[in-house]
Amino acid sequence: MTDAMNLQRIKVTVDAHVARVTLDRPEVRNAFDDTTIVELTAAFRALTDDASVRAIVLAANGPAFCAGADLNWMKRMAGYSHNENRADALGLATMLNTIYACKTPVIAQVQGDAYAGGMGLVAVSDIAICADSATFCLSEARLGLMPATIAPYVVRAMGARSAHRYFVTAERFGAAEALRIGFVHQVVTADTLQSTVDAVAAAIAANSPNAVRECKQLVVDLAGKEIDEGVMADTAERIARIRSSDEGREGVRSFLEKSKPSWLA
Repeated sequence: MTDAMNLQRIKVTVDAHVARVTLDRPEVRNAFDDTTIVELTAAFRALTDDASVRAIVLAANGPAFCAGADLNWMKRMAGYSHNENRADALGLATMLNTIYACKTPVIAQVQGDAYAGGMGLVAVSDIAICADSATFCLSEARLGLMPATIAPYVVRAMGARSAHRYFVTAERFGAAEALRIGFVHQVVTADTLQSTVDAVAAAIAANSPNAVRECKQLVVDLAGKEIDEGVMADTAERIARIRSSDEGREGVRSFLEKSKPSWLA
């Protein structure tokens, strides 16, 4: 479990079925390096298997959410061979996919700037809520690079049309634009960000844990698929399976009897 890990870059806490994974290097604007990548990967692998955790908040300490890659890490990478760069990038890709594929819903609490890889962290989250002062930037092209490992998730989050623009211009844009293009779900004032995220996490935690995980997987599996006989059969099988599950039977019974199901006890 995460409490047994020797974490240097992040903090992990769990309270009332909600875990908080907090980037904790405000002195470098929560930029990540290879150590951060290892710690985030390990933390989310542990949390996805923890049945007591029903929602995960991905947050950050300090004024910035995540400024992307750490400068010292970038200096080291400058001397890497092609194979070393590939292995390094695969570690980042694995971290992003671990968060994206986490069985438990992840809420990004974006209190400040999210640049480059920081936008990747927002994109792999299921729900993104940001402060109205937050800014975003896919800055890689300015450095002669491209946002390759984060691209599958960022394109899904903002859509191909917006990605065509922001990938190549490396422009900064604000919270209102992030909301307009669908990159974030909600924009709130800085002083209400915490309470808003807490309310969303609490709403998730109040639902059937099994149903929440099944619902998340349903979206992942069906997004972009053509609605054909295979999809119809698959969804019919899923609802039949969950109706006959212990939590499915209990939930319907509790609703009809106007009683509380066990997950609210």
